[in-house]
Amino acid sequence: MKTYCLELTGPYACFTRPEMKVERVSYDVMTPSAARACFEAILWKPAIRWHVRKIEILKPIRWVNLRRNEVASVVSTRNVETAMKSGSGDLGLYIEEARQQRAGLFLRDVAYRVHAELEFLRERDPEASPAKYQEMFERRARKGQCVNQPYLGCREFAAAFRLVSEPEAEPAPIPDTRELGFMLHDLDFTNPTDPQPRFFRAVIDNGAVSVPAWDSAEVRG
Repeated sequence: MKTYCLELTGPYACFTRPEMKVERVSYDVMTPSAARACFEAILWKPAIRWHVRKIEILKPIRWVNLRRNEVASVVSTRNVETAMKSGSGDLGLYIEEARQQRAGLFLRDVAYRVHAELEFLRERDPEASPAKYQEMFERRARKGQCVNQPYLGCREFAAAFRLVSEPEAEPAPIPDTRELGFMLHDLDFTNPTDPQPRFFRAVIDNGAVSVPAWDSAEVRG
């Protein structure tokens, strides 16, 4: 597997803590699942899989309180099925009827350097080689191409990205060391209809969070 590094920056970020049921409260640092999604936004294929290994924090952790308008419901699947069968139906959401205000504790002025390995699943593309997908990702990342704009936890918090060719030549991360407690690693999709969250004990060590392998004992359900 080959390791790649992306620099991700943005004015706001929110990596929502799942234990907060109503208000959005961010983790102190980007989660591995959010980092993985940024790599997949640039390149995702059935024959590859991304494994985030390290997240470096490039700017001091800063917070901001914001209150936002959100909708309190989604379009009913039953209404969608009825409309598909009949050929017509009201599938709109009326904001004035479903709007609610929610407070959020978000991160501001964030910058990360994320290291991830690109795994090639040969059984899903027997005629290809790892180099095919490596070259594809490198070309897209250098040109700034993506399937959808990478985002920092919430889709409205878009991320600018840059492929880092020589991470060792880049500025050092922030000089911060602290324990963050349990953090979301990713979702377990063994049962696609009921994905389960899995967590790991996150520690900032000189500005970097090391991410354990998915199948390691450090990752717990």
